[in-house]
Amino acid sequence: MSVAFLLTSLLVVASPGTGVLYTVSTGLSRGTRASLLAALGCTLGIVPHMAAAVCGLAAVFKASAVTFELLKYAGAAYLLYMAWRTWRDRSALDPDNATAARSPLRIVASAILLNLLNPKLPIFFLAFLPQFMARDDASPVASLLQLGGTFMLMTLIVFAIYGAFASFMRAHVLERPRVTTWLRRVFALGFAVLGLKLALATTRM
Repeated sequence: MSVAFLLTSLLVVASPGTGVLYTVSTGLSRGTRASLLAALGCTLGIVPHMAAAVCGLAAVFKASAVTFELLKYAGAAYLLYMAWRTWRDRSALDPDNATAARSPLRIVASAILLNLLNPKLPIFFLAFLPQFMARDDASPVASLLQLGGTFMLMTLIVFAIYGAFASFMRAHVLERPRVTTWLRRVFALGFAVLGLKLALATTRM
């Protein structure tokens, strides 16, 4: 496994996106344990896309405009739903109500859906991972699984760090009501922008 792959993966994983936004917002609103669950859910959401790449289904997503469009709009709709729910949820950053508001299972499920409905992930695995595989690789499937597994592990670690830092800043944020209101709006707008961006995305990387 090359250093180039590790560095490139780190840049991809650490760049702000739907998973980072969800993990950070969860850490701020519900603490470290919930943010770790969000990070775990985002990581688990990668599994179907990696499996699709291994089975060759990622090529179908890239070749079929209809399939890509269906998944793309489903993901965009879910992000817009997250924006609407975050905007309206007055207890989203309330430590007294946060624990009761959402169960650990719902936190993980929402995180899984965010990545599961991201149509760029299967294309990402198709275009990104093969670049770090030898053309004469005797076991391409094993190599693909190794690279994908490493990418998932990095996702879990980086997202957990994001969430833990957000949780650490939680006390400084929650004691200021105006800050929590604006943070809720910022997260809601962030989900909305990402949803609209996804809806307008093309099959090109």
